[in-house]
Amino acid sequence: MFQRRPSGPASSRPGCRRASTGRGSHTLRTALVGVAAGAALVGSMTTAFAAPAPPPNPSDAEIGAAQSEREAAAAEVGRIAGLVAGAEAALERVSVEAEAAGAAYLEAEEALEEAQAAADATAAELERAAAGVTAARSRIAAFSHDSYMNGTSLSTSAALLSAEGPGELIQRAALLDYVADNQVDVLGQLEVARVKQANADSAARAARDQMADAQEVAAAAKATADSRLAVEQSEYEKVAAQKATYDQQLQAAQIRLLELQGARNAYQQWVRQKAAEEAAARKAAEKAARAAAAAAAAARAVAASLAGSAGDNGSVSGGGGGNYVFPTSGHISSCYGYRWGRLHAGVDVGAPIGTAIYAAGSGVVARTGPATGFGQAVYIRGYDGAVTVYGHVNQDFVRTGQHVVTGQLIAEVGNRGHSTGPHLHFEVHPSGRMYSGSVNPMPWLRARGIDVSGC
Repeated sequence: MFQRRPSGPASSRPGCRRASTGRGSHTLRTALVGVAAGAALVGSMTTAFAAPAPPPNPSDAEIGAAQSEREAAAAEVGRIAGLVAGAEAALERVSVEAEAAGAAYLEAEEALEEAQAAADATAAELERAAAGVTAARSRIAAFSHDSYMNGTSLSTSAALLSAEGPGELIQRAALLDYVADNQVDVLGQLEVARVKQANADSAARAARDQMADAQEVAAAAKATADSRLAVEQSEYEKVAAQKATYDQQLQAAQIRLLELQGARNAYQQWVRQKAAEEAAARKAAEKAARAAAAAAAAARAVAASLAGSAGDNGSVSGGGGGNYVFPTSGHISSCYGYRWGRLHAGVDVGAPIGTAIYAAGSGVVARTGPATGFGQAVYIRGYDGAVTVYGHVNQDFVRTGQHVVTGQLIAEVGNRGHSTGPHLHFEVHPSGRMYSGSVNPMPWLRARGIDVSGC
């Protein structure tokens, strides 16, 4: 950058006197210097306004090719985006089916456990009934032994036929009546009870077998649903990867087009700047030429004046941040209800991974850790009897058996299990059953003072 030196009034040094004979030649030299300075100014102005070297100017063909490349990439991104949307919808559908199959499996497993417990209870009752019959028979056997030792027998015909006389016959008949009234009747009642208990045990075992068959069917359905989910997940990931590739291609094409357009714009700006600088240089040159001409004229005038009056003494000078709470924050992404013939048994709340999850109500942690369909889940049995379920969590911060209070941090939002994106799956089972008996959580929460919108 050039800086112009400041100019001020010319002054002579005090105490210095010039000879009058040198005054005219000095003035002439001053005028000639002015003429030379004017010529130099014209040259320096031309140099100062010289434009820099021109930037590259992409051709129309290059810009057109870049536009075509970007449009082709955008079209391919649009096509693959449609495939991604279809794959995502299919994945969501089979995810719901897999989740429902997992819930059905857990419900069948729970029913099987209850049927097994009932069968075990009836078996124990049957064993006690059999033990009662055995004990009664033992008492009768003991009585028979005593009778035998006393010379009697429990056989009615034998006891009566072996009597030695009418008196002994009457005595033995009375003894047999006593046995019939006090022992045999009891044994008969016990036998009837044992038969009833055996029938109950048989029915309980049959029910258990039915539950076992149902559990096997549910397990097979779950396996099929999980297999379909794996296939759809693979397809979704494949097209999602393709879309990522095309997105990169589109981005690269856009960058290339922007670079070429930017270069064209820079070149056009350079052309405008060059024209402006050339115009400014012309004006400056014209101004300098006028100044030089004026200086030359002044020099000629001075010279003429000196020629006419050498002794003239003339001089020249110059100048110049309640009881129940909503479990997390986010947006409702899926409501409770049937989809594709399957029950979505809760409400999905979309939120970033790591978003805090709180206990909707006070209670005891019934289960926490890996859960079919949910990947990772927390089950809390509330003091009001309801079970609340928090699925797809990324990490939990409680343990089974731990008491929690409303609003306590229990986990964080994740994307585990059958999930197409990070969210909390929240269920409510007012019946107290762990894996069945769900209701729509939204009215349940509203009835408890939690006013939430959506669904």
